[in-house]
Amino acid sequence: MELSIIIVSYNVMHYLELCLDSVQEAVALIDAEIIVVDNASVDGSVQMVKEKFPEVKIIANDNNVGFSSANNQGVDIAQGTHICILNPDTVVPSSVFTCLLEIASDQYKGAQGVRLVNGRGVYLPESKRNVPTLKVALSKMMGYGSSYYATHIASDARGEVSILVGAFMFMSCKLYKEVGGFDERYFMFGEDIDLSYTITKAGYGNYYVGDEAILHFKGESTVRDEHYRKCFYGAMQLFYKKHFGDNVFKGVLVNVGVSLAKFKAGFYKKYLQSHLVDSESIVKEYVLLTDNTFLSDAFAKAVTKPVTVISDMCVPKEGQELVFDAAYVAYSDIIKEIITYRGSGATYKIIPKNGTFAIGSNSSLGKGDVIEFNRD
Repeated sequence: MELSIIIVSYNVMHYLELCLDSVQEAVALIDAEIIVVDNASVDGSVQMVKEKFPEVKIIANDNNVGFSSANNQGVDIAQGTHICILNPDTVVPSSVFTCLLEIASDQYKGAQGVRLVNGRGVYLPESKRNVPTLKVALSKMMGYGSSYYATHIASDARGEVSILVGAFMFMSCKLYKEVGGFDERYFMFGEDIDLSYTITKAGYGNYYVGDEAILHFKGESTVRDEHYRKCFYGAMQLFYKKHFGDNVFKGVLVNVGVSLAKFKAGFYKKYLQSHLVDSESIVKEYVLLTDNTFLSDAFAKAVTKPVTVISDMCVPKEGQELVFDAAYVAYSDIIKEIITYRGSGATYKIIPKNGTFAIGSNSSLGKGDVIEFNRD
């Protein structure tokens, strides 16, 4: 088997369904398997996978064991020569796995990552990063992150970087196991930095493939609350202690930086939340791209704003929300369209094949927006 795709999920049923739908489209011509490791979701995720994706292997944990441990569980049963660690709040194009497999076949032995964009097509700079040394880490934790990101490579180019993002990490299963996989002391956050750095310390590399782009509805699988901040900054402390912790004075500086960053992050979150605008209030018109009359009628009944149905791609305008029927438009084309018109002021949602909802996100602070409808 060529490829095993491991997806760890926790209470993101709708995003997981959309992700699996796009992954299945992308592996149609690849000898691949999909493994979902569910961390005790209570939203019906496990049942959804069993009913709608019976060919997907699923591990249903009785409790939330964390991102690192759950991924290691998935890799333990993986049969593929290569693996891809993939977040459930992503949408992938049909070309991505084929492209990375070809790079791996050219004797590239390290890990690979791709360009991530958010739900409005905006590039996410964490797609490629530098090693968070003391200076870089403190600068980032205080809100000055330019040195944290690998800006020596253009966002749509290719090249070696130090750190990849855990939302999408591709490598041989042999390499993953050789370096020990994810360090399970990281419950959530920081594990991708640690694994990337461990890979380079083992003599391999991390390769960024910027001409392949995926959607990542950043933050949708995690509510950014006090627990989030504790995990994030705790991970930074763990990474520094593990790899650079031989200097007591530096350790003290990191702890001080983390404490200040926690305070700043909490303040900033409250400020942003007070200024957030509900996405429904900015939508003046839905533009539904489909050839399915029954779907368009069902969707129109579920919303309060006008719905225009079109059969070809259009140039979206501010105030419009473009809704893609994935049974009519390929995921590759959907992603391309969102990226192309990222500055238009429009917003976007996607309906998975045979789905009964449209889903998208305009902000990294919330859980995204879902419009449910009845096809009957």
